Amino acid sequence: MKHDPIASGKRKSVNLSIDSGVVEAAREAGINLSKISEAALRNATKVERDRRWREENREWAESVNRWVEEHGLPLEKYRLF
Repeated sequence: MKHDPIASGKRKSVNLSIDSGVVEAAREAGINLSKISEAALRNATKVERDRRWREENREWAESVNRWVEEHGLPLEKYRLF
C-alpha cells in the first residue's frame, strides 16, 4: 500500500456547491460523490505541490544540471550500462 502524505484517515463532512445536473448524472451513473471528489482534490493538491516544488527549486536543479554538463556524472566510470 502506498503512503498518502496528505491523508489523515479521518473523515470530515463539508459543504460543496456542485451543479445539480452534474450531481444527478453522477448519481444515475452510480458514482460515489465523496470518493470521486476526494480523489480529484487529492490529485489537484499533488499537482499544485509538485508545481510549487519545481518553482521553488528551479535554481538548484538548473545549477546541478550545469555542473553535470561541465563535469559529467560523478561516478560515471563505475556505470555498468
